[in-house]
Amino acid sequence: MTWALGHLLGLKMPEDLNKEWQSWQMETLPMIPKTIGIKPLPKTRGQLKAIQQLAKRNDISEAVIATDAGREGELVARWILEYVRFNKPVKRLWISSQTTKAIQDGFKKLKPAKEYDNLYYSALARAKADWLVGLNVTRALTVKYEDSLSAGRVQTPTLAMVRQQEKKIEAFRPQSYYVISLEVAGQKAKLNQKNPYGITERESAEKLVKELSQQKGTVTQIATKEKTEPAPLPYDLTEIQREANARYQFSAKKTLSLVQSLYETHKIVTYPRTDSKYLTNDMKATMKERLQAISDFAPEVKTYIKNGGQVKQTRVFQDNKVTDHHALIPTEQRPRFEKLSSDEQRIYHMIVTRFLGLFADAHKESQQKVTVTFQKETFTFRQNKVLVAGWKPVEEAKKAVQWTEGMKLVPAFTIEKALTTPPKSLNEGTLLAQMEKHSLGTPATRAEIIEKLIKSELMERTTTGLLVSPKGKQLLELVNPSLVTPELTEKWEKQLEAIADGKYSSHQFLQEIEADTKKLVSEVKHSDKKYQDFSITAKKCPECGEPLREKNTRDGKIYICTNPECSYRRRKDPKVSNHRCPQCHRKMEIIDGKNGSYFRCKYDGTTEKMLDKKERSKKMTKHEERRLLKKVNDQEEPQESPLAAALKAAMENQQ
Repeated sequence: MTWALGHLLGLKMPEDLNKEWQSWQMETLPMIPKTIGIKPLPKTRGQLKAIQQLAKRNDISEAVIATDAGREGELVARWILEYVRFNKPVKRLWISSQTTKAIQDGFKKLKPAKEYDNLYYSALARAKADWLVGLNVTRALTVKYEDSLSAGRVQTPTLAMVRQQEKKIEAFRPQSYYVISLEVAGQKAKLNQKNPYGITERESAEKLVKELSQQKGTVTQIATKEKTEPAPLPYDLTEIQREANARYQFSAKKTLSLVQSLYETHKIVTYPRTDSKYLTNDMKATMKERLQAISDFAPEVKTYIKNGGQVKQTRVFQDNKVTDHHALIPTEQRPRFEKLSSDEQRIYHMIVTRFLGLFADAHKESQQKVTVTFQKETFTFRQNKVLVAGWKPVEEAKKAVQWTEGMKLVPAFTIEKALTTPPKSLNEGTLLAQMEKHSLGTPATRAEIIEKLIKSELMERTTTGLLVSPKGKQLLELVNPSLVTPELTEKWEKQLEAIADGKYSSHQFLQEIEADTKKLVSEVKHSDKKYQDFSITAKKCPECGEPLREKNTRDGKIYICTNPECSYRRRKDPKVSNHRCPQCHRKMEIIDGKNGSYFRCKYDGTTEKMLDKKERSKKMTKHEERRLLKKVNDQEEPQESPLAAALKAAMENQQ
C-alpha cells in the first residue's frame, strides 16, 4: 500500500510544450496544443519513484484505486497509473467512510476500474478546459494591459456575481416612510398596503389614523390551519459551508478543512465533498449502529435506539438522488470529543444534530390568521400554537389573544418612521448559494475558487462581506461578456456532468472549448478598452527610479519595482517582532536601516541593535537565566531571619 498525497502530477505548462510559448506574447495566442500531457509537480518525484518501483515488482498482480471517491480522486490515481505505465488489471475501491468496517466492506465489493472511465474522462475534460480558457485568457489580458490579470472558466463569473450585488448596493437610495400599526392586548399588526413604503409624509399617516380612529374596528375573518414541518435533510458540503459561515463566520475553505479532518483523521463523519442530501435504501440497516456511536450526544438518542433506530423522515432514502456520494452524516465510530478542537466540535455538532432530525417527529403547529377591519383598511394578526414540538426545540409560548368573529376593537394606533435598507453584500455563504444555483464549480472546488479570487487580489474579504477590488472591477469590464455571465460556464458544467454519466463525448466538449477559447482571445486582442493599474504608487524605486507597485503577500503588504529588470522590494510597513521593548515591554518593529536591521519601539522610540546569529547564540535566554538563578539559590545555605530566630527562642523558653 502507498499514498498519492494529493496531486502528484499536473498538466504540462505551455513552456513545456512549445519553445515559442515560453515568453508571454500576443502573437503566440491562442495556445491550442494537440495533446497537453502530464508532468510531476514540484517536490513529488520521490513519491512517484516509490510508486513506480512498487508497480514494477513481480509479486504485484493488480492495482486498487483507493483515492477519494469522486471526479478529482479518479484523476489523481489515473494520472499516476499512466505516468508509471501500469499495464496490469486495475480495480476501484469506492467508499464514503474511512472506518475499519466501511473499508472492509468496500474491499469485498471492488469493481473493475473501467466502470469509472467516464468519471475520469469528465475530470480530464475539466482540467483541459481550465487550461485552455484560463491560461489563454489570462495571458491575453496580462500582455495587453501589462499587469497580472487572472481570468478563468469559473472564477470570472463568480467574481461577476459579487460585483452585480455591489452595483445594486451602489444604485440604492435610502427612502424614509411611515408605518401605521394597530395594537391589541400586547400584539401588533401593520397596516396592509400594496406598497409598504407608500406613506412618505407624516401628515398623510396622521390624517389616515385620525379617519380610522373615528369608529371601532371589527374582526372580520379568522382562518386556522395546521402546518406540519419535517426536519431538514442532512447536509451536503455547500449547505454546511453556508451555515457555518452564517453561524461562526467560518470561510468555505476552513469549513471544508474541518469536515475533512473529521472524515480522515477522526473517522467520525462520512465523505465530505458530496452534493447530495439523500441516503441510499441499503443504508437503513446502518442507522441503529450510527445512533449507538452518538448515544451520549443528547438524551433523546437513547429513545431513538429503543425504537430500533426507526427513521421518521423516510423521504431521505432515495437511490436516484444519490450520485457519487450520499449526504454528510456520522459514521458508526464513537467520537472522542477530547481529541477534537473546539471548531471541529462545532462542525460535528451541526452534522449530528441534522442527522438526529431524521428520527424525530415532524414539527406541528396550529396557525391562526385574524383580519381586523377599520373602514376600508385591514390589519392582519398571526398567532401560532405548537401541537407537537418534534425536531424543533420547545420555545416559551406567548400569551394568546382570544379572538372571535365580529369582535369590536378600540382603535390604538401608532405611527413609526422607518428607512428602507440597502441590499446586503454577498458573504461566502450567500455566494456559495449563488454558485450552486448556477452550477459554478463543484462542492469540492467552490472554496478553492473563492480563495483564488482573494489571493489574486480581484476580491477582498471584509467584516461586512465580500468586495470586488478596483482591479477586479476593471477585469470584468475587459473580459468577454460571455465569460462574465454564468450561462456559458453553467452549460460547460452540465456537459461535464453528462460526460461523467456517459451521455456526452469529452472529445466534442473539448472541441467546443477550443472554439470558445479562440473567440475569447480574439476579443481581448481587438478590444480598445483602457486599463489603469491602481496598485502603482507615487513612490519611486531608489535603485532605478521607476514607480513602485503595492502588492499583498502572506507576510503583509510590500512595494516592488514595476521595472521587470529591477529586483528591488521592501515592506510597506515595518514587521512586528516578538522582541520586547526594555522600557514599555511591547513588541518592537524591525527597521531596515542603511547599516542593517535594528529594533524600534513605535510607542516610545526606543531602539536596540539586532544581534546576528552568532551573537544571539552567545546571549543567555530567559529560560537559561532562570535555571542559573535557581541553581545558585539551591547551593546557598538558607539564612534564618531575625524574626524567625526570635520566635524560635520564645517557644524554647515556654517549654
